[in-house]
Amino acid sequence: MILKELSLINYKNLTQADLTLSPKMNCFIGNNGMGKTNLLDAIYYLSFCRSYTNPVDSQIIRHGEEVCLLQGKYEFEDDTKEEVYCAIRRRQKKQFKRNKKEYERLSGHIGLIPLVMISPADNELITGGSEVRRRFMDMAVSQFDKEYLRALLRYNKTLQQRNVLLKNEESLIDFTLLDLWEEQMAEAGAFIYNKRKEFIEEFTPIFNQFYANISQSGEQVSFSYTSQLDDADFLEKLRHNRQRDVYLGHTSVGIHRDELEMLLDGYPIKKVGSQGQNKTYFVSLKLAQFHFLLKTGRTTPILLLDDIFDRLDAKRVEEIVKLVSGSEFGQIFISDTNRGSLDKILARVNNNSHIYSVVDGEINLMKD
Repeated sequence: MILKELSLINYKNLTQADLTLSPKMNCFIGNNGMGKTNLLDAIYYLSFCRSYTNPVDSQIIRHGEEVCLLQGKYEFEDDTKEEVYCAIRRRQKKQFKRNKKEYERLSGHIGLIPLVMISPADNELITGGSEVRRRFMDMAVSQFDKEYLRALLRYNKTLQQRNVLLKNEESLIDFTLLDLWEEQMAEAGAFIYNKRKEFIEEFTPIFNQFYANISQSGEQVSFSYTSQLDDADFLEKLRHNRQRDVYLGHTSVGIHRDELEMLLDGYPIKKVGSQGQNKTYFVSLKLAQFHFLLKTGRTTPILLLDDIFDRLDAKRVEEIVKLVSGSEFGQIFISDTNRGSLDKILARVNNNSHIYSVVDGEINLMKD
């Protein structure tokens, strides 16, 4: 699958752009703060209905403007064409359309345009809290498994409803309704738990191979996935903890408290990893996600590389260049502050590339 054309108006600091893109390599060169990351983020938005870094839609609209518009025209390997349109207006619900037909639910769009983004912000997967790593698992699985996404939505809704009941005085709680929410939570939660376990089991060896290729070392990387469902039936655990949850006013057990620990040679990498090891770790993690999507999906995902070569030694950069230049990868978008690493990649893709300069939100084609 490729993004053939991208149009945008008022996306963050980007005023307007109409781009006809290379089917292989698209490079955006500019100093920090010029808008190159925002361009990649706009492509991400068209896949996931949200920004990669900013959860507040009103902050995506260019300062002083009332509306932001995005449009992407895609072509799949079977010659199927898709047009995705998004309008974000202040104080209004955002609008997403596929081939000029508006979605009833945004969740219906997730998975249509598979995409993986690698960014310095991904270091939070290592240094951040449990919620960040759960979100990574959920995003990785939901791109190829619609039922997983539906189960997540059901689980979050019933979790919210259960918590609303628990905030009441105990004498005012409708325990028949509480039973209903717990049964629905348990059903959705058990499904999500099993899917997460399957994903980690299949994903780990792929991740290991990418890390070994990039690091060229004997370091071993792995995950430790733990859940309160490991040793108990979820519904029984909810009922067992009900009185405690009434006292706390919220749900203390469930898959919303799962943990994915990231390990280097058996130790948490956030405690023992260097900057270079951390970056190699999350780059390998995302490349493995790409490979997993490719293996399980119907089309080749788009790959976005946002300023990832900084703080990596020359050997690791070279190994990443080799990987992303291979036939396994399809259309790639890269942002960087200089041409050094990019020229190495471009030399491997038979000049099938576009290079753009990005200055103060203006994007100009430099070379075909």
